[in-house]
Amino acid sequence: MANIYDGAFRTLLNDCRKLIIPVINEIFGETYTGDEEILFFPNEHFLDQQDEADKERITDTNFTVFGKIPKKYHIECESSLPDKKITIRLFEYDAQIALDEGEVTEETLTVTFPNTAVLYLRSYKKTPDKMNYVIITPGGTVQYEVPVMKVQTYTLNDIFEKHLLMLIPFYIFSHEKQFPEYNNNERKLAELKAEYQEILEHLDELERQGVIGAFDKRTIIELSSDVIKMIAQKYENVQKGVGDMMRGPLIETSARTILNQGINQGINQGKKETALKMLKVGKLTMEEIAECSGLSVEEIEQLAGLQTV
Repeated sequence: MANIYDGAFRTLLNDCRKLIIPVINEIFGETYTGDEEILFFPNEHFLDQQDEADKERITDTNFTVFGKIPKKYHIECESSLPDKKITIRLFEYDAQIALDEGEVTEETLTVTFPNTAVLYLRSYKKTPDKMNYVIITPGGTVQYEVPVMKVQTYTLNDIFEKHLLMLIPFYIFSHEKQFPEYNNNERKLAELKAEYQEILEHLDELERQGVIGAFDKRTIIELSSDVIKMIAQKYENVQKGVGDMMRGPLIETSARTILNQGINQGINQGKKETALKMLKVGKLTMEEIAECSGLSVEEIEQLAGLQTV
């Protein structure tokens, strides 16, 4: 199940990347406007192991926001019960991200750790409000917090007032404990459906206002439907009542169809701009840039050639 939720989170980041900006503002207290450029880096990292083969670790996010000062971020999406392992896993990711982009100058290694946070889809009594790193070194002790965002604490009003549209596909987690009641009580199910009707109407209005595009709106709806289908798989009435309701707007065309048919030209330009930024950073291979941007290696080489002219 967790893979479905992780997949929805990564899809939102890859296909609707601007939606992460309000989430970053909420978690880290930033004041990004949404016009900042976002550069994503490969999610795969290999952890060096002394006595065994290197272990591959895949992060949910690894990206830089180019505001007044470029800042790197790493956000993990979790749906399971908190345990001590997640803190260790986060630090492993962060350390490897820092090493991957570390610089050595005259035998001095400089590494920059990302701003890290955890987005919990479910909240338990054991779910912390924050995590902490304490790193004891011969040169002194470094300590800082890893903030936690709990999706279930956000109401619909919170989500729309703070523009946290990325949380909409996971809003159903707030109702998970009531699924048995919804499944057997038509009145309660109608109340839940009314909430999701409100979500659809809000998204329609945001599209009319130009706040989000048709692709972003339909991606949110599509992923909401996927998450509902998975989380409510044991509750047929909930699946049919709310799940079918969210699938309704997708009958004519899917988000992927809009992407492929409606905005190909803009997307290709966006891919080229992303690739050019990666080339300027100068820390990735042609193959890595091609994988991240969606262009071919030949296209990356052509762009690199234009830069040197």
